[in-house]
Amino acid sequence: MKDYNLCFLGILVLWICVSCEEIIFEEDISDERIELLAPLNNTQVHSSSVNFNWTAIQDSISYRIQIVQPGFTDAQQLLLDAVTTETQMTVTLEDGTYEWRVQGFNSAYETSYTTAAFEVSSE
Repeated sequence: MKDYNLCFLGILVLWICVSCEEIIFEEDISDERIELLAPLNNTQVHSSSVNFNWTAIQDSISYRIQIVQPGFTDAQQLLLDAVTTETQMTVTLEDGTYEWRVQGFNSAYETSYTTAAFEVSSE
């Protein structure tokens, strides 16, 4: 019986060490950069239904997407502040000037935001 308890204890200790290593050694993504695919900077979108797309970052668990009007330096409205595991999102917007940005993150690190301005003109 002692051999089984010792074996179980050894497996338990090994499992705890491996689990902690995954938490402690989270990949540092802070130097990675997300590429915005659409809408690109200074783009005019001719639909109120805007498809936002960006590249994935390896080892990023989630992405924060923010949309403001008219821009982040002079924001009058924060229209969206969402976290998603996807690399795309569709948002309905009125005609106007906007900026959007995306940041990737995992449990320990985050990327810088990548930002682009665009205009919605559904006419």
